[in-house]
Parts: sequence; C-alpha cells; structure tokens
Amino acid sequence: MSTPETPPEIFKVVVNHEEQYSIWPAYRENPLGWRDAGKSGTKEECLAYIKEVWTDMRPLSLRKKMAESGQG
Repeated sequence: MSTPETPPEIFKVVVNHEEQYSIWPAYRENPLGWRDAGKSGTKEECLAYIKEVWTDMRPLSLRKKMAESGQG
C-alpha cells in the first residue's frame, strides 16, 4: 500500500528595511519588520530568486553611509 505524496512546502521571499532577504513559510504571517518581496514557490525556487536579486549583502544603512563618505 502506497502513501500519498505530500505536496512540497511553499515559501515566500521576504525583505526587511535593510534590504536583507529571507524565506518564510507562505502560510504564516510575516515576521515583524519584514514585507513580501513578490516571490513564492518551493524552498529551492525562493533561494534561487534571492541569489539572483540580492547581489550586495551589505545592509542598506551601511551602503548609504559608505556612499556618503565616497567609499562606495
């Protein structure tokens, strides 16, 4: 007797005020301080999206500070 397959868990990509990305289960409310980034899917799909769009790992506040001082 075979068991029914469980559908893959669906995640969503979330982003915070520092433009840092993470994944979160799609059925859960976003953690405080995080908003939807507009992508959902399997864990692998969401991680691939983050790898594509999050090209500068520095927090937004650091990038701004470095740009103001000419370092960046």
